[in-house]
Amino acid sequence: MEKHHDKSAMKTLAFSISALAFYFPANIFPFMTIELYGNRNSSTIWRGIISLSEAGSWPVAVVVFLASILIPFVKLLILFYLSLTARSPRHRQFKLRLYQFVEAVGRWSMLDIFILAILVAVIKLGAWTRAVPEVGSLLFLFVVIFTMLASASFDPQIIGKNGNEKRD
Repeated sequence: MEKHHDKSAMKTLAFSISALAFYFPANIFPFMTIELYGNRNSSTIWRGIISLSEAGSWPVAVVVFLASILIPFVKLLILFYLSLTARSPRHRQFKLRLYQFVEAVGRWSMLDIFILAILVAVIKLGAWTRAVPEVGSLLFLFVVIFTMLASASFDPQIIGKNGNEKRD
């Protein structure tokens, strides 16, 4: 059990680095291509957010921005912070709250992938439309998977334990 505690922060850091390696390409490469009446349109996550806001769908644009760009990035920052400072006894309560935040938002991690699946299914119902997931959606899936692994591998019991303390 002690080895699990000792490796928890290292695993979290490794998974977080992996997620970050996919985060930026996932936001640069096209997420989806939609063909409607012969017109093809490939779009990144950011371009999709802009299109939604220009079309007047501000609430949806905000949800996509939060779920696709802001929350994954903030979650990664928190996981980096926790993995690098977990054993420090300083700010223990703050770190515990950060961990609770990561766990609370974790259930929303797959929101983009679900939206993509629903959108593809709805669009395929029409004879003149076609939706194709692009490389950005696959890269974003890797971000989600590695972030979930980072969060799951972090043991909150190591917060504030500096390694010199005797464990039960």
